[in-house]
Amino acid sequence: MPAAEPYTCALADDVHAYVQPDGGWCLNNAGFVGDGTTTLLVDTAATERRTRALAAAVAATGAPAPRFVVNTHHHGDHTYGNGLFAPSATIVSHADCRREALASGHNLALVWPGIDYGDIRIRGADLTYTDRTRVHVGGIDAEIIHPGVAHTVGDSVVWLPHRRVLFAGDLVFEGGTPFFLMGSLSGSLRALEVLRGLGAETVVPGHGAITDPSEFDRTERYLRFVAEVAQENHAAGRTPLQAAQATDLGEFAEWRESERLVANLHRAYAELDGRPEGTPLDPLPAFHDMAVVNGGEMVASHA
Repeated sequence: MPAAEPYTCALADDVHAYVQPDGGWCLNNAGFVGDGTTTLLVDTAATERRTRALAAAVAATGAPAPRFVVNTHHHGDHTYGNGLFAPSATIVSHADCRREALASGHNLALVWPGIDYGDIRIRGADLTYTDRTRVHVGGIDAEIIHPGVAHTVGDSVVWLPHRRVLFAGDLVFEGGTPFFLMGSLSGSLRALEVLRGLGAETVVPGHGAITDPSEFDRTERYLRFVAEVAQENHAAGRTPLQAAQATDLGEFAEWRESERLVANLHRAYAELDGRPEGTPLDPLPAFHDMAVVNGGEMVASHA
């Protein structure tokens, strides 16, 4: 079934979220902030068509074309549209995000070859940072913070203290299952503490409906659930797939993308084996296992 149409939500006169329902695979959120003279865009989209719709949504509010584009991490649904805003916009990301975006290339087409991606030209950031930085959007200060290795090795969140609004990227999936195959379980737990410390009132997740800081608690419950499942089954010598197939998801069963449990277990097992957080893992076994859990079919992308 096709997803509902994207929509723009005004969080304040100078802050907007752009939501792509239902927030499943490759249907990410974006957003933009500006004072009427300068615009900062948070993330792009997975296809040319969706990125052009995002650009039109920005223009429809009367905001000028983005001068800055911040990537919250390297995955294609957040970065593939970079080239449609360059070179007039400066692309900003964590240094590891830039490296991973360039190294990954057009890898979404390997997982979902049937999607019409359009004219996508992989473009990494023009400006990178390692801990935190600040972009001055006219009279607005946008703080860009690396919360550590979490969803990926190069995550960023965009914090707008003047409005108490946080663009959390894929550290938060509202109504969807967290995913940290390319990051860290323990790092994701630490990152939540960083987010809590900001004092946000409104949270724009990387996927799903706009939410509030209570989503951090729900995310933490899931992460600790995965840790318990991993510890028990790793000690028993079960594979991640065997563990996932035998696990009752309980309160998390209704979340979208529940098959991500098995991919998350691949990462949790690696950490139990003593591998450093964010160590690259071959994604193919994890995606194969997700397809098995999904009834033998590759999970669907509606991008």
